[in-house]
Amino acid sequence: MSAEQHTITAGEYIVHHLTQWTSGPRAGVVDFGIIDIDSIFFSVLLGVIACFVLWRVAKNMTSGKPGRMQAAVEFLVEFVDEQARGIVRNAKSREFVAPLAFISFIWIVMMNAMDLLPVDLLPRLWQMVHGGENPEHVYLRVVPTADLSIALGMSVTILLLSLYYGIKIKGIGGWVHELFTAPFGNHFLLWPLNFAMQILEYLAKTLSHGMRLFGNLYAEEILFMIIALMGAAGLGSLVGWSLFLGNVVFGFLWSAFSMLIIVLQGFIFMMLTLVYIGQAHDHH
Repeated sequence: MSAEQHTITAGEYIVHHLTQWTSGPRAGVVDFGIIDIDSIFFSVLLGVIACFVLWRVAKNMTSGKPGRMQAAVEFLVEFVDEQARGIVRNAKSREFVAPLAFISFIWIVMMNAMDLLPVDLLPRLWQMVHGGENPEHVYLRVVPTADLSIALGMSVTILLLSLYYGIKIKGIGGWVHELFTAPFGNHFLLWPLNFAMQILEYLAKTLSHGMRLFGNLYAEEILFMIIALMGAAGLGSLVGWSLFLGNVVFGFLWSAFSMLIIVLQGFIFMMLTLVYIGQAHDHH
């Protein structure tokens, strides 16, 4: 439907931008058979770009005076390795966990940074690819971490790794024994309570790990949309000019603040990854 036929409201604008491009017709409906194609596409694309850039940096590393990119990567590698050494005591486990934490930080920061693109840029280009017809039925979300399925998918992956290392380090017998005897002690009357507490802890850590990332990026995305709406009022009046100026000023300020959120959320996810896998190595 063209703009001449129907002018969308602020609510319709936000709902449209929050609707995923999915593999099924029921967008916005909870259905495990439907895939969010846009989130998968951008997360995989950014992951490939991150791996390619890091591969190029590693390939061109010099032992003399390093370039800026090499120096930045070396600083991050050393920083993450130092954090891993202090949390994951097992040196063999760190050979996998430290690189995992490093690449998860880079990957999440890149996905978060998609929020800095103009709100309508890629969705409008995607509508143009579809010929500009029926734009209200053409959806595209470009921030994968603002999609709950992506955020929880990553946190569930960390849960599975925690379970793997818990069983690997303690053995299946030791892990099951701890499941029923911690934290209140090895008494058969306490086994149900211990088991319930352990399951609750696993669920709470996994949900909070993913929901923290999702919630912050989802809120950030909505605020960018609200700021974008300020610039859509038109310049035919003093109010319109004031809203346009507010769009420019608040857009700049929120973008600057968002850079902190983008990096901080990547750092928090990385540190919790190390903490949860490190806890799987501890004996209770």
